[in-house]
Amino acid sequence: MAFLDGTVVNVALKRIGEDLDATLAELQWISNGYMLSLASLILLGGSLGDRFGRRRMFVIGTAWFAAASLLCGLAPNPEVLIVARVLQGIGGALLTPGSLAMIQGAFVANDRPQAIGAWTGIGSIAAAIGPFVGGGLVDYTTWRWIFLINLPLAAATIWCAVRYVPETRDPHASKHFDVAGGFLATFALGALTYALIQWGDPLASYAAVAAVLAAVGFLVVEMRDPEPMLRLDIFADRTFSAANAMTFLVYAALGAALFFVTLQLQTVSGWGALAAGLASMPITICMIFLSAKGGEIGARIGPRIPMTVGPIVMAASCLMLLAIGDDVSFVTDVLPGMTVFGLGLALMVAPLTATVLAAAPDEHAGIASGVNNALARAGSLLAVAALPVAVGLGGADYEDPAVFNDGYRMAMIACAVLLTLGGVVSWLTIRNKVLAEQEAEQHSHRECDRGPYG
Repeated sequence: MAFLDGTVVNVALKRIGEDLDATLAELQWISNGYMLSLASLILLGGSLGDRFGRRRMFVIGTAWFAAASLLCGLAPNPEVLIVARVLQGIGGALLTPGSLAMIQGAFVANDRPQAIGAWTGIGSIAAAIGPFVGGGLVDYTTWRWIFLINLPLAAATIWCAVRYVPETRDPHASKHFDVAGGFLATFALGALTYALIQWGDPLASYAAVAAVLAAVGFLVVEMRDPEPMLRLDIFADRTFSAANAMTFLVYAALGAALFFVTLQLQTVSGWGALAAGLASMPITICMIFLSAKGGEIGARIGPRIPMTVGPIVMAASCLMLLAIGDDVSFVTDVLPGMTVFGLGLALMVAPLTATVLAAAPDEHAGIASGVNNALARAGSLLAVAALPVAVGLGGADYEDPAVFNDGYRMAMIACAVLLTLGGVVSWLTIRNKVLAEQEAEQHSHRECDRGPYG
């Protein structure tokens, strides 16, 4: 649900805008409100899971998410929908890091790459089918059902989690809550998002300054707090820092590309919501069949090559997708680019996730997962906020094919640049031995635990 709702809204934005009489800036907030609270609070969600139990936080987050989804489905205007999307993101922040940390705690080291590959595959499938599911619901029912459908899914998820998922936690987790750190992180990201979306507004420059000051304050608080929400020393590991920098770049491009392609197909090409959603099916198919294989490749040859080649392949696909215009063919203009995009994503995503977790101690699995998820969501959030302004789009431009088409082309080139930078970062900084070192460490710990007589 959390990954699905990160993308399902994109395909419905045009219809939501028409129904609720929303501006492009309000549509950006409807998309970004969710990412804002998710990215800001996912670190707190990871640390809460480490302390109180990852399954417990997962269940609480799922219930919260369902309640917020109900409010989204009943929203009478853009303002209520934006608030409801922010509340949805809070639920996502509680449940998302717990799901991955539970895998880290339940599998031995040499089985984790394949398990994480399956996790990333399912999550990426959910993100990829979001436009398809949303398109079908928008065309044949109403956009409100893209949120209301979460209610039965949440009920089934809670039942499965309570019945089948073992509880895991960090026995050394602190009982201290970093309230100041959580507030400053949320305020900094929110103020920056406002400044990017509302650029040109008299308050935007003040919001940018406030964002910088809040970010500096956050770092100061985290350095001085004896038990911070974010342990800054976790970034001392070069591989961990590099993998997260690459995550930020790649997911910024991923979020922006899906946002622009979906609107381009509807605004310029004249496709319906379902047809625009179906355009992402090649990505879904690649993730279903190849994401676990990507994890196996990373475990066998090391993560450096998959994390380098994957983003560069995705960059090439963004340039291929420039062919989408007013006279578009799915077979020649959409299918090749989307397929190449899916191949690059499937190759990269599982080795990336496994590398991030391998570079952090097991007892910090929750916070490591939270950092990576936060940067991924923050990248998408900021790219969707900044790129429309950067390419000259605003107001009701999403309804003007000629204007939007020009902005789309510049935006896709920018996405290709971000993805290429992500590949370069991986090639220059990622060590191939990080997964093997974690497996050897786990093996050594098991031998010590068994003692000389097993």
